[in-house]
Amino acid sequence: MAKAALKEFTVEEKLRALYDLQLIDKRIDEIRGIRGELPLEVEDLEDEITGLETRIGNHRSEVEALEKEISDRKMQMRESLEKIKKYEEQQKNVRNNREFDAISKEIEFQRLEIELAEKRSREFEAKISMKNDAMVQSNERLAERKSHLEFKRAELDGILAETQKEEELLHVKSNELRENIEERLIKAYDRIRSNTRNGLAVVSIERGASAGSFFVIPPQRQLEIAQRKKIITDEHSGRILVDPILAAEEEEKMTQMIQSWTK
Repeated sequence: MAKAALKEFTVEEKLRALYDLQLIDKRIDEIRGIRGELPLEVEDLEDEITGLETRIGNHRSEVEALEKEISDRKMQMRESLEKIKKYEEQQKNVRNNREFDAISKEIEFQRLEIELAEKRSREFEAKISMKNDAMVQSNERLAERKSHLEFKRAELDGILAETQKEEELLHVKSNELRENIEERLIKAYDRIRSNTRNGLAVVSIERGASAGSFFVIPPQRQLEIAQRKKIITDEHSGRILVDPILAAEEEEKMTQMIQSWTK
């Protein structure tokens, strides 16, 4: 939807609106800075906990599968023992050596089956022991991570409780200001903000230089900025410049307004 036509503002009014927007956005940046990396830390902890719970669940499933394998081997050994007992009874009633040898081979085969089942059972038990050790370590890590997450969530919730209302109001006011600033200036403002580490697109002159810069602005240029007849940018940083008197006036006004919004 196209932006509604804006009333004509003087250059000074545009500068004041841009500086007000900068002050609000700067405060939003400060609030986000207070939160710092906490939201990401909480998210990382939640992901790690999910991963640990998945790993523990996988270990548990693997242990159950191994226990099933051991149970199957025990059943196989019982069946082999029953077959051996049966074959030994048959050997007592054989009619010739060939029958005796055939039954003996069956008995030997079943004994080998028992040995193999015992060997595999021991291997499965060793794997279960390793899985159980891994689960113990994962559960310890999980408990520690959950405790840490609880602490970080409480810390984040405390910060949010103090700043969320203010931040929401600031976003509303920032959007309202943007609606009353012509699109080309907003685009320039956003571009400059995105290209600076501290997010400052509109700065005042401090000690003869743009705020945060060591490059001195010539006196004639400073006079032009103080006249507020055109929008002037710093040739070194690209930031929009305002004179210190305008900056002080808007800072005082916006401080009072922000305080009134958050009461």
